[in-house]
Amino acid sequence: MSGALTGDERREQERARWRAAVREILFGNVLIVLIAIVLALIVGSILIAATNEQVQAAARYFFARPGDTFSAIWTAISGAYSAFFQGAIYNFRRPEFTAGIRPLTETLTFATPLILAGLGIGLTFRAGLFNIGGRGQMLFGAAIGGWVGFALPLPPVIHPIVAIVLGVAAGAAWGALAGVLKAYTGAHEVIVTIMLNYVAYYIVFWMLSTPGVLQQPGSINPKSPPTLESAVLPELFGPQYRLHAGFLIAIAAVIGVWWLLERSSLGFRMRAVGENPHAARTAGIDVKRTTVLAMLLSGGLVGLAGVNQVLGTETSGITSGVDAGIGFDAITVALLGRSRPWGILAAALLFGAFKAGGFSMQAAEGIPIDIITVVQALIVLFIAAPPLIRALFRLPQPGARPKAKAVKA
Repeated sequence: MSGALTGDERREQERARWRAAVREILFGNVLIVLIAIVLALIVGSILIAATNEQVQAAARYFFARPGDTFSAIWTAISGAYSAFFQGAIYNFRRPEFTAGIRPLTETLTFATPLILAGLGIGLTFRAGLFNIGGRGQMLFGAAIGGWVGFALPLPPVIHPIVAIVLGVAAGAAWGALAGVLKAYTGAHEVIVTIMLNYVAYYIVFWMLSTPGVLQQPGSINPKSPPTLESAVLPELFGPQYRLHAGFLIAIAAVIGVWWLLERSSLGFRMRAVGENPHAARTAGIDVKRTTVLAMLLSGGLVGLAGVNQVLGTETSGITSGVDAGIGFDAITVALLGRSRPWGILAAALLFGAFKAGGFSMQAAEGIPIDIITVVQALIVLFIAAPPLIRALFRLPQPGARPKAKAVKA
């Protein structure tokens, strides 16, 4: 018999693929993420209403005029989310499109380092590792890339390329150090990477505080000189926006990491080690080498996030706070994106919108920025507990077939 499929078999196979895709959308991770976001926004709405002064004042005479309380609640919540939209997506109060679209570019700017760092953290998750050292890797990437940016006068096109390459190498080396300790000494990567964060912070702080190393000449503050104009990443849409070419680098990194994990032999080895290191070793995969490579690539991506900051977003000089918590936020982004490159891209855009919109909510409505942090934490909490979401909404497991009803005799 021939091994070729008949026309009917091919059509049935195609229908099976579509049915599997529909089941994944209706009952799988996509629906879980959407429900988690909606639930978090609902809880955020409750917090916004509960902390609003007008709502609190109207609640004091609720039984006399309940309509005032409901009106105040609606005004508080709609005003908050309207300000969020205007701060993160589009400000429809601006008369010109170029001014109205600026919030979206701010969202993309905030999301860019989260994409890069999230890819690095997510890559180690796929390899069965837990990289908590994003802060240290990002600091070293920013320090070395920033040093090239202000200390080496190079031609405009070559200058940012050299800074990026050396900054990525610095982050990769710091990540590989944790990988070597994990692979060859048995040290737990969580403890190692956490401790290396402190080591990196104090080394970079010393470099910024020492004349002749990174400190700006004549300054008493722990800060480096500003990045030379020849090393600054070009702006994408002109000087009125902060969005720069780092965003395009981040998109290229998403495509590259997707290819690495899903199409390359190295990615297959990483995923095999992440699924079952003992079985991978039995199959002939060098688990130690794969572990070191995973941490090296992860550190390089997180280091690239640091270079992005000093060459594109914060070009006035490096400080010890250049990481801005991105190294830790990347863990959340990677978890939210299920350690998949495209999921990490979507999660980073969401968190970039939270950051851009959160500032707008705080400025326009006086809402504490902590509420945005609570919403972010709740999203991660709900996504990290899929059984809870499935139990609350009685969703079946993805791929599960409905049970046949018993036929009465």
